[in-house]
Amino acid sequence: MWNEFKKFAMKGNVMDLAVGVVIGGAFGKIVSSLVADIIMPLVGLLLGDRDFTNLFITLGKGSFETLEQAKEAGVATLNLGIFLNNVIDFLIIAFSMFIVVKQLNRFTKKKEQPAAPKTKACKYCYSEIHIDATRCPHCTAELDK
Repeated sequence: MWNEFKKFAMKGNVMDLAVGVVIGGAFGKIVSSLVADIIMPLVGLLLGDRDFTNLFITLGKGSFETLEQAKEAGVATLNLGIFLNNVIDFLIIAFSMFIVVKQLNRFTKKKEQPAAPKTKACKYCYSEIHIDATRCPHCTAELDK
């Protein structure tokens, strides 16, 4: 069983998957930072100097300026800004992966080999005949092999 597992774990596909997961995790952190630190502040600025991380709805009693204050008070909240950040994270990662896969498919796409011909032309009457024919069914001429 150990040898089977070792053989499975050392296959190229498994190693590629492991590398992809590690790189994907690092890429996710970069995209999260891009969204939280660059995109959302710009969107907030365009929409009237709004901080989306503090966009929330309080489900309990009280009014709070920031999400942190509401959490300290133990009040339940609907965190719309954080959800919006996560949706944008997902869209950027999904689009990036789409571009990467599309490019990989373009480079790895195998060119189709043309199918071997199944017919040939008779050299005497130019009729279309089967490739293995030794006599033309139309003019009855003997054909070269």
